[in-house]
Amino acid sequence: MLKRFFAILLARPGLTAIIAGAASATGFAPLGLWPVTLVMLALLLWLLEHAPGHRAAFALGWLFGVGHFTIGNNWIATAFTFQAKMPAWLGWLAVPLLSLYLAIFIGLATWAAWAAWQRVTAPRQPGEARNPLILALFFAAAWIVTEWMRSWVFSGFAWNPLAAVGIGVAQTTAVIGTYGQSALWVTFAAALLAAARIRLGRAVVLGLPMAAAATWSWVEPGMTAIGESGTPFTVVQPNIGQGDKYDMQLRAENYAKLAALSPRQPEQPPRLLLWPEAAVPDYLEEGYPLEWYIEAPAFVRAQLAGLLGGEDLLVTGAVKLDPTPDGRDVAYARNSVFTMDAMGRLGPRYDKAHLVPYGEYLPMRIILEPLGISRLVPGAIDFRHGPGARTLDLGRFGQMGVQVCYEIIFSGQVVDRANRPDFIFNPSNDAWFGSWGPPQHLAQARLRAIEEGLPVIRATPTGISAVIDADGRIVDSLGMGVAGRMDGLVPAAHRPTLFARFGNILPLGLAFLFAISAVALARRRG
Repeated sequence: MLKRFFAILLARPGLTAIIAGAASATGFAPLGLWPVTLVMLALLLWLLEHAPGHRAAFALGWLFGVGHFTIGNNWIATAFTFQAKMPAWLGWLAVPLLSLYLAIFIGLATWAAWAAWQRVTAPRQPGEARNPLILALFFAAAWIVTEWMRSWVFSGFAWNPLAAVGIGVAQTTAVIGTYGQSALWVTFAAALLAAARIRLGRAVVLGLPMAAAATWSWVEPGMTAIGESGTPFTVVQPNIGQGDKYDMQLRAENYAKLAALSPRQPEQPPRLLLWPEAAVPDYLEEGYPLEWYIEAPAFVRAQLAGLLGGEDLLVTGAVKLDPTPDGRDVAYARNSVFTMDAMGRLGPRYDKAHLVPYGEYLPMRIILEPLGISRLVPGAIDFRHGPGARTLDLGRFGQMGVQVCYEIIFSGQVVDRANRPDFIFNPSNDAWFGSWGPPQHLAQARLRAIEEGLPVIRATPTGISAVIDADGRIVDSLGMGVAGRMDGLVPAAHRPTLFARFGNILPLGLAFLFAISAVALARRRG
């Protein structure tokens, strides 16, 4: 019966691959069914062993990826329901279309692994079987490289790396990074496949990396803490939905929600007041064309300053404009994070560097705009990217790194390594992202905390806002769809992790080690 079942799977490998890919995505938040992900990866490896050629090997990975990314990124469709220029149904078309592209990276991984396996394990006598352990090692190496490529090719879309399915055993990302951790899940899936074949020796060899990761996760947290930060903060989550956020008729009501949650509590020391991305709809700087202002910036700053105690500091998302050289018009906008003291004076600012294509700017606008394609963020002016990760000096409140919204998902790109911060502030607007996007976003922020050995504080308008310590543990949080605030002290940072010092050279080095091990194993058979 079991043999007949597997024969059916092999008879329709493409259909099996796409269904397996879809099921594998259930390992990500909010479902968290990571055992399903492992079994589906093992099934993909098994199918790959039986691939008859290069094209079939690529097709298996690509079809697996189509299912994997369509289910995992289903939240993207929700974003289309919050704009008026394009029909909402287009979102449900955009998700599979994006998946057709993202799946290429998994296809490249299966193709490269299969091709290398075939090359180094050419049979030396008729009937000699190829060693599937060698294929697994090549696949782990290829997964690292292609997942890393996905983070930067065509500006990159690194959402849901495989490492995000198992945050509980992710402490090794402090050493090998997210992409290296993803490869450990591949080796563990291969170990399951070997165990199912009663190849216990191979299962032990392949399972050792994940067993080591689990052991590290058990003993490592808290071992390298360098003391309490002691920086007081207040995170505000006003529960302003995406449909209300840009409604100018609700400006006063939205501000009132933020203001009601912001006052300093009795006996609370001077603190950072942390608001979400784009929390302030007004412009805070002078010098723009007058027709762009709703309220005078001096008035807006005075209003905000009224929420602060004498030594408090407000950190909030707002839009900055870049006027044209003659000052008569606006050339670009910037998605910025401003700091402001109780006197209404603006301090250091961060401009978002990794912008969302089709979200914050429209690529090939001259072609797409006449076709009725628009960006998802309201407005006709495209956003311009900032200079990249930087650390803001907040004086008595220490050094703060900033990553706006989905910038936090890019492994190795979130910290100015020449000027390491004490913590990372991640203001975001997850109200776009339905019910699946926010918990997935939170999981990836936790990976950044582990990798860099830095606490991460998230402020979102509708949830999930969270305080994450340097071991990736959630210290405090506000769930989706609730209004509230969190008060506390910024958790302690760790000393720079190995990954914080060397970045993605470490997982790429691990990929090389996997590949070399596969070649060495192939040569041993002689």
